[in-house]
Amino acid sequence: MPAKPAAARVVLVTGVSRFLGARFAHALQADPGIERVIGVDTVPPTMPLGRTEFVRVDIRTPGIAKIISSARVDTVVHLNLVTSASVPRAKVKELNVIGTMQLLGACQRSPDARKLVVRSSAAVYGSSPMDPAVFTERDEPVEAPTSGYAKDAVEVEGYVRGLTRRRSDLTVSVLRFANFLGPGVDSPLTRYLRMPVVPTVLGFDPRLQFVHEDDGVEVLRRMTVEDHPGCYNVAGDGVLLLSQALRRAGRPYVPVPAPSISLFGDMGRRFAGMSGFSPELLRWLTYGRVIDTTALEDELAWRPKYGSEAAFADFAATRGLGRHGPAARLAAALLRG
Repeated sequence: MPAKPAAARVVLVTGVSRFLGARFAHALQADPGIERVIGVDTVPPTMPLGRTEFVRVDIRTPGIAKIISSARVDTVVHLNLVTSASVPRAKVKELNVIGTMQLLGACQRSPDARKLVVRSSAAVYGSSPMDPAVFTERDEPVEAPTSGYAKDAVEVEGYVRGLTRRRSDLTVSVLRFANFLGPGVDSPLTRYLRMPVVPTVLGFDPRLQFVHEDDGVEVLRRMTVEDHPGCYNVAGDGVLLLSQALRRAGRPYVPVPAPSISLFGDMGRRFAGMSGFSPELLRWLTYGRVIDTTALEDELAWRPKYGSEAAFADFAATRGLGRHGPAARLAAALLRG
């Protein structure tokens, strides 16, 4: 292999039409040391991308390899992990797993590639009543995920480990993010929190962690412009109980037996744009999950600006939640009948 440049100069970002990809591309293009930022996705972005060059391509196809080769991409940031339950499961599986396989194959064959940053998820640890109090990167899940995007993330990480064995010269960083929150985030979690009356699992009050979108973008930026190989948990400091979060957001909630939560699906679809409760979301809302971020903070010599409580507070304030917000008034009207 030819000698690699000392820093990222041509960066390719997957999933650039989604909130995280677009925000990250904007942060990256402000770095004068980066010559080109190429953003790829299957649909055009809905917001301006500045000097980021958008290319419409499906990473499940050989077209992604052509882009990496022709642009002499040296750094790939893979953010295209689809978590939405509104997309048919078969398509999500193809995008997450088959798409990653094609992308990694292109990186393996490229003589210019020197760095790969992969967005993964803390969901790889699963959620179980037998979980440790805190997961470190060395811990294995007590009950491995068996469905949904959590299982996809486990498979994606397996393929990434395979690439590191075949291309030991690559600097590979895998980031296991807690659930994102912030003004720009639209996810199954944020839609759940916007339900007029929020169902919770009877008898459970899970511990939850969040990462603010600003901190998530900063971690990705540092991993891209600096070399930090390895696997890292990413979350804000501290935890919130689900009941605390709902009270602080002024959300009325109703504890119901787990098998009955699906009955609230119609309300979620009507008022919050939800498409039901996925098995992994339901387990998380039952047992929660807490991850240790010491390794990341030591590696970067950095701490998140927002703790979990502050990330939640910023999300609630910007979405009109809270005891006197419009969502609370809607909920009150519904409860009055």
